[in-house]
Amino acid sequence: MSTASLPPAPLGSFASDNAAGVSPEVMEALVAANHGPALAYGHDRWTDDAVARIRDLFDAPVEVVMCWGGTGANVVGLATLLQPWQSVLCTDTAHIVVDECGAPARFTGSTITPLPHVDGKLRPEAVVPFLDWLGTEHHPQPAVLSISQSSEMGTVYSVDEIAELCDLAHGAGLRVHVDGARIANAVVASGASLRSMLLEPGVDVLTFGLTKNGAMYGEAVVYLRPELAAAAKFVRKQAGQLPSKARFVAAQISALLTDDLWLRNARHANDQAQSLARRLDGVAGVSVPRAPEVNAVFAEVPRDQIEALQAWSFFWEWDLSASLVRWMTSFATTDDDIERFATGVAAILG
Repeated sequence: MSTASLPPAPLGSFASDNAAGVSPEVMEALVAANHGPALAYGHDRWTDDAVARIRDLFDAPVEVVMCWGGTGANVVGLATLLQPWQSVLCTDTAHIVVDECGAPARFTGSTITPLPHVDGKLRPEAVVPFLDWLGTEHHPQPAVLSISQSSEMGTVYSVDEIAELCDLAHGAGLRVHVDGARIANAVVASGASLRSMLLEPGVDVLTFGLTKNGAMYGEAVVYLRPELAAAAKFVRKQAGQLPSKARFVAAQISALLTDDLWLRNARHANDQAQSLARRLDGVAGVSVPRAPEVNAVFAEVPRDQIEALQAWSFFWEWDLSASLVRWMTSFATTDDDIERFATGVAAILG
């Protein structure tokens, strides 16, 4: 089909939730924080407020350090837990091994060991063989187990699954890190609180995602075991992740945590993914093998049509060997975006 005969592409992008703009409430908070001076590097009232709000979420005296972005926050969180002879165990789809250009390995000096996943999740049986490496000087020593919540496959760990991994890790002397780039989407999908999902099962460190949920930039590293944060500020500075005007990261956190905006944004994104899946699953040539749990729709489409679809409204392919693509929704995805996208996909594939 010629592009001239196609319907107009949606205004919103289904390539990534990073493609969405800034939540209006967050933008208002940034503007408000811009009035007058404030001391740099987090010595300001906005940072104090944001930290207090995160502690309220966990109902615990967690330690919080704010960073520029997700990769940097993962680096800071992991680097405070690792020595160069040690390793991180994660899935072979984990962001820290696939999508961060080797940053965690470079800046920690440690090995990132990818393990096979099941529906994007790390399973205890994949971890156990590597625990036999402990104490053997020829092997990198497993020290951290890292999971993504929600996973890169759009699945959500249950509280029991997280607890089982934490018990396994802690029993062997490992610590548990959670890459929570989309933690809000997981909280909404599971119905569990951050405390019951992460702190009570035993997670040690969380990368608390903001950007994909309506922030302009910035993420936070949350140490659920505060004693692990002893070196965090030094690691953050050395890694180039200390924002000088930290009030602008903090103001975004406070805005997202006011009146549960972070959950409302995530709920809208999750709901829109379900709407998109329902709308497209009946289109000839499209198969959605799994109902979305969060804001990611994975679909099978004819491989020879993927480039035409991308040229009309760009998105990322996920696994070309399986003709699998990924469509992401966000807090800003509209019903009109979904209808336009579905109409265009049907037109191209038809």
